[in-house]
Amino acid sequence: MKYQIIRAGFSRSFPEDHPLTAGGQDSGEIVVIVGADAGDAFRKLGETGRWAAVLIELGTECLGAHTGEARGEEGSNVLGYTRFQLGDAAPSGLVELVRQPRTTQAAIDAARALFEQHGLKVAVCGDFAGRIVDRLVRPYYNAALRRLDEGLATAGDMDTTLKLGLGYPEGPIELLERTGVAHHYDVTQALFEAYGEAAYAPARRARVAKQRVGK
Repeated sequence: MKYQIIRAGFSRSFPEDHPLTAGGQDSGEIVVIVGADAGDAFRKLGETGRWAAVLIELGTECLGAHTGEARGEEGSNVLGYTRFQLGDAAPSGLVELVRQPRTTQAAIDAARALFEQHGLKVAVCGDFAGRIVDRLVRPYYNAALRRLDEGLATAGDMDTTLKLGLGYPEGPIELLERTGVAHHYDVTQALFEAYGEAAYAPARRARVAKQRVGK
């Protein structure tokens, strides 16, 4: 399946060369917009019905911020996507593909096939800020940082307990330190603003890390 790549600023999903971004043509049945300014590039496309699917790279925002929403009946051949990445770590092989209530199945199938053709795994989700992974793991990381503040255990003991007790390859504190606690602040702050739930409110240590980066 031929597809077109439109580059629109730095991409967190594809920060380096990847077979998918390298294989784009001047035109195709699918348009993949890559980069932080993907929403602006989408608005310049005009009528999107001539493609099987149009894919917009997302940050933490909802797809509806770019396509609009109407009575819970929105949806077309336009989808959002994010290749999950934790902080400064390399992007994972997971693509979270964002649909709206009336997104066409043909567009979903075309997008899934394109990503899987290039070695990526796809999870389809509804149009919610933070999608699947961040909404599940950020409260867990916040809880670990808060328990560290409370003196429940040392960072080393907390990491060791979770690795040995649950079989995790890394404990939460060492993982956040490796990938960037300030980045955790950015994501949790966005989710807290979106949902207003205490579990998403950035932990104190994340706020401190962000303040230090800003100096």
